[in-house]
Amino acid sequence: MVLTLCTGNAARSVMSGAMLRSAPVRIVTAGTHVVEGQPMSRRTRDALAAVGFAAPDHRSRQLTEGDIEAADLILAMAGEHVSYIRRRHPQAAARTATIKRLVRDLPAGPDPLSARIARLGLADVLVEPWEDVEDPAGGEDDVYVSCAHELAGLCTELHTLIG
Repeated sequence: MVLTLCTGNAARSVMSGAMLRSAPVRIVTAGTHVVEGQPMSRRTRDALAAVGFAAPDHRSRQLTEGDIEAADLILAMAGEHVSYIRRRHPQAAARTATIKRLVRDLPAGPDPLSARIARLGLADVLVEPWEDVEDPAGGEDDVYVSCAHELAGLCTELHTLIG
């Protein structure tokens, strides 16, 4: 299972989750600080539609211990989410990385995803500022659409690597 993780489970993790749904792995989305059960905003919905995706049944979810245990990969949208996992769930640090780092560093190949992730040594990788997908929260429609375009490109590359 691949867990996409952001702060509120309202924009970035929702978008990336929708974009990765056709990958040959189960996709779950969650957030680190969530108001449970909220639908996505109009801006998130419209941004997803602008790049050809939808997540009509989405409701925000707080990250759970069960999510952590079940995840083969925790796909963070920013360095702060990697730090959160390292601090609160250190047992999952080796399976947690930002989407930008994975797109850059995850090797393709026939080995299982878990083996390829293990070779990256993620628990010891210094998270750098370039890895963040900026949070569109509070921005205008164009900020959300820009975020969706960035994530669509990243998810297309990642889909190839995890598929």
